[in-house]
Amino acid sequence: MEKQKIQVEVCFTPAIYAGYENPEAIVVVVDVLRATSAICTAFMNGANRIIPVATLEEARAFKEKGYLVAAERDGIVKDFADFGNSPYNFTPERVKNNDIVYSTTNGTNSIQIARNSHEVLIGAYLNISALAYYLIEKQRDVIILCAGWKTKFNLEDSLFAGALANKILANSAFSTICDSAKASVDLWQLAENNLMAYIKETAQYSRLRKNNLHDVIEYCHTPDQTNIIPVFRDDAVTVLN
Repeated sequence: MEKQKIQVEVCFTPAIYAGYENPEAIVVVVDVLRATSAICTAFMNGANRIIPVATLEEARAFKEKGYLVAAERDGIVKDFADFGNSPYNFTPERVKNNDIVYSTTNGTNSIQIARNSHEVLIGAYLNISALAYYLIEKQRDVIILCAGWKTKFNLEDSLFAGALANKILANSAFSTICDSAKASVDLWQLAENNLMAYIKETAQYSRLRKNNLHDVIEYCHTPDQTNIIPVFRDDAVTVLN
């Protein structure tokens, strides 16, 4: 009997994650613009831990306890926060050896939603190859969870999901019967040769540009800047060892 292949699935929005939830799977959370790119950058620059919280009330409470807080909604830094969620905010001078409480419009909530899976990893173009190698090595079912935009589908996370799924599915041990995984791979293959032109058509590009926050878009789509893989365990994100 032929060995059953390991499955790769893509969930386009946390609003439908309940239909994908699998306690035996590794979940990769992606919010390319900008939360998961910022988390990778924070660890590249020496952060100790990142504590993701879903609500601003929780973030404010941590601030009152003396924590360094990064918090935004709709791309705008909240008045009580030390900074927002641009990767460029997470400089070595700010984050090295520090714990950071983090709350964003989409990404941090998605991390919390996936917490009951076998493992929750943070994915971005910045660490995409290291992530793919790790997932292939672990030989477990994979769910790529797109943070989307306020529970809706978004293009930039779905493109990343296709890029990562494409890398994993190149390994013969993996397969997919997931329509959204197949769709995301098709989308990636359509866009990969002119990715930035495609990204400039996204709603999030328009939102960031409107608020003069679009300076990080090319950086967030630059692959393989690090081998670091952030992992969510015990209510905090740390670096996978």
